[in-house]
Amino acid sequence: MWTIEDAKVHLSEILRRARAGEPQVIGAQDPCVVISAEAFATLTRADDQHLGRWLIRHAPSGIEIELPPRT
Repeated sequence: MWTIEDAKVHLSEILRRARAGEPQVIGAQDPCVVISAEAFATLTRADDQHLGRWLIRHAPSGIEIELPPRT
């Protein structure tokens, strides 16, 4: 984690690490993460924004859920 002051001084290093696939955290109070543009594009692909796909990927498995009737 970088302090804001250190991030200002070492911006080139932060960007180099982010491009190398190492997300960089800046700040302690309300931290932000620096990632490469490629990583950002991967995270925000349109097909990844579909709620159904997100639920399938993140839903716990092995739990029985009682669904209401469809009528």
